[in-house]
Amino acid sequence: MVRIRLSRAGRKKHPVYRMVVMDSRAPRESKYIDYIGTYDPILKTGNINVEKAKEWLAKGAQPTERALKILKQFGLEEQTSKAE
Repeated sequence: MVRIRLSRAGRKKHPVYRMVVMDSRAPRESKYIDYIGTYDPILKTGNINVEKAKEWLAKGAQPTERALKILKQFGLEEQTSKAE
């Protein structure tokens, strides 16, 4: 199953997460299929490509709970109800 999930980056004590599309069986830091954007949980900022996320949701990718919450913050509303 293909999932939209977060991959950790950044430095010690200051994580930055990449939102990526990858196989659900793959480890967190492994190769990803597609890169959607970044999210900084400390500053609550990021740059998420919502159009690319909509494309992957239309293809059947399932977002994790945290990824779905972040996508909603960045303006993804209409597609999320169908993906859940």
